[in-house]
Amino acid sequence: MHKYCLLVALSYLSLCQITRVYVFDYGMYTADFTGPMMVITQKITSLAFEIHDGMARKEEHLTPGQKILAIRRMPSLLEYFSYNCNFMGILAGPTCSYNDYVAFIEGDPRRHRDQEADRKSNSKLRENEPSPNVGHVARKVATSFFCLLVFLSVCKVFPVERNIDDDFIANTPFYAQVVYLYLSMLTTRPKYYFVWTLADAINNAAGFGFNGYDGNGAPRWDLISNLRILNIEFATSFKVFLDNWNIQTAHWLKRVCYERCPYHPTAATFILSAMWHGAYPGYYLTFLTGIVITLAARAVRHNVRPHFLHSPSHKLVYDIITWAATQIAICYTVVPFVLLSIGPSIKFYRSWYFGLHIGCVLLAVALPVKPRHLRLKEQQKNLLHEPVQHHVEATDSDGSQKEKTT
Repeated sequence: MHKYCLLVALSYLSLCQITRVYVFDYGMYTADFTGPMMVITQKITSLAFEIHDGMARKEEHLTPGQKILAIRRMPSLLEYFSYNCNFMGILAGPTCSYNDYVAFIEGDPRRHRDQEADRKSNSKLRENEPSPNVGHVARKVATSFFCLLVFLSVCKVFPVERNIDDDFIANTPFYAQVVYLYLSMLTTRPKYYFVWTLADAINNAAGFGFNGYDGNGAPRWDLISNLRILNIEFATSFKVFLDNWNIQTAHWLKRVCYERCPYHPTAATFILSAMWHGAYPGYYLTFLTGIVITLAARAVRHNVRPHFLHSPSHKLVYDIITWAATQIAICYTVVPFVLLSIGPSIKFYRSWYFGLHIGCVLLAVALPVKPRHLRLKEQQKNLLHEPVQHHVEATDSDGSQKEKTT
């Protein structure tokens, strides 16, 4: 049933997106009713998979994350609609798990996530139910409106469409085209920062989003945060960028596709993401390009990065180079996501002679990377052979007990 739920929900969403794009107004958002539907599609499919994990699979077959989010009883109709249609996330999300939402509603937001040791160590802190700090919410609201101001004031200075202007391509040196591409995409991102940060602040203001305590005992309110701006802007790998961008959607893709797909999980995840985003051809060009760049970035990281970890100076050089490469790769990848249409998108890639596509394919083929299941086995083997500290009691020469570490 969880697979049927994903198929039906995604098919209905795709039908509505095709209708909006090709029946209402191509490229315009005057009838954009699909935004809330995209959020609800994530919620009802996540719910279906979590019910399947909790009621149809054996405990030993679940990953640690699946055990935390597995639903052990069927939700009532009221709980189902409350989770899907609550006012905090109905318009722009972010998506959350059903267990997190119900635990928040019932007043014990960490009950299904805390380990026993964590409960004991933070027992004093949990005597009082955490409440959202006014300053914390205010900072997120201020950040969101600052991002909106930046977008409205700077975006028109660096229009993305100029990257495919004939005069610009013909008369601008290539290095200047690269710099302009980076600036044009940099000024496009703040509109997403605005929406997601404001949505996060709304949930926090309602009391939702508590994620335990940090090392200093201060409450953290990032359980359903959708982005980490500094980690995005200073990302040194394609993976780090994706891990900090639209975080809850990435979690959804991982839980319903990447962890469960037996063949080519990376490609399947990118294709699912393209289908979920909409019917514009630019979305598919972006995510198909993302597959190639992800494979190449993974190959470079596995084969090149270890050679730069021997000294801090070499690591710094590696980080600077990979930061620049990551930013250029991201900008190159997402231009069709902004342009939407197939013609302008292909024109842009042609102006770059499909250089990143070709280079990434060559890197992915030339540099070997072990399959995921072999990497997981190797990690488990390394964990088994790591030295473990054992604390034992020994008798000193004076007869007193002292602790030794072996």
